Amino acid sequence: MQGNESLSGVLLDETALTLDQLAYACNVEPEWVVRHVEAGVLGDGTVQVTDWRFRSGDLARARRLLHLERDFDANEELAALVLDLADEIRRLRARLHALGQEP
Repeated sequence: MQGNESLSGVLLDETALTLDQLAYACNVEPEWVVRHVEAGVLGDGTVQVTDWRFRSGDLARARRLLHLERDFDANEELAALVLDLADEIRRLRARLHALGQEP
């Protein structure tokens, strides 16, 4: 990737990004995306690289993961763990809200 160029916008869930498009949107090399898919942090990793399609949730997750790695100098495993825990907290808070209880 060149410079600090970043693609921004809103993805609709019906629209899917390819591996290269996701990498471009995150301003990373495709190999970064592949490593995280193979580690089970992004996507599901069950298809060939050329068939991968990523949704808006994958883009948001990839960007959060990248920020953790860069901003906190976290290794890939630690960033994935922090991201998983943050997602779980978000889910639990949503459940509490749905039950009428505020955290």
